[in-house]
Amino acid sequence: MGSAPQPAPESRSNEITQLLNGFHDDPEVQARLLPLVYDELHRIAQRHFGNERSDHTLQPTALVNEAYLQLVAGADRSWKNRSHFFAAAATSMRRVLVDHARRHRSAKRGGGVRKINLEDAVIQTGEQSDEILALDEALSKLAGLDPRQSQIVELRYFAGFGGEDIARLLGISRRTVEREWELARKWLYLEISGGA
Repeated sequence: MGSAPQPAPESRSNEITQLLNGFHDDPEVQARLLPLVYDELHRIAQRHFGNERSDHTLQPTALVNEAYLQLVAGADRSWKNRSHFFAAAATSMRRVLVDHARRHRSAKRGGGVRKINLEDAVIQTGEQSDEILALDEALSKLAGLDPRQSQIVELRYFAGFGGEDIARLLGISRRTVEREWELARKWLYLEISGGA
């Protein structure tokens, strides 16, 4: 399993937060922000490709680039801090992966659905397009039932955040995060496996 986003040194984290606060339509700020967040975004993206072939059609760099472009072009660019930005990046990467999986499935026209390994909390792309689509659909259902659980899963799967980071980002205790994670993981397993 890949590594979670590494805590930025305090000064770097403060610089990122300041740039995010002044980001809106200032190209100079945007140019200064990208090098500060790129490595971390790339580490997050690499998690999704850990067990994939090296010749896969979507590579971590492409995922980072597409997700970053979605972030900066999006309507909601009012990120409060570094954690909020990377949570938005997780959502953006999820969209890119789901879109890629849809295109892949459409091109493939069929194929069997394989089970997602929720125990390892690793999502991959390419040959597992059906799993990503199943997870996306299940997460959307979960969001309707329990938005916080859905957000915890998204932050853990797609951004690689650990319990402490998620707790800080959502303003809840780590114990609550772990409890909600377990409930969400079990619900997703049952939803995706059809209750088997």
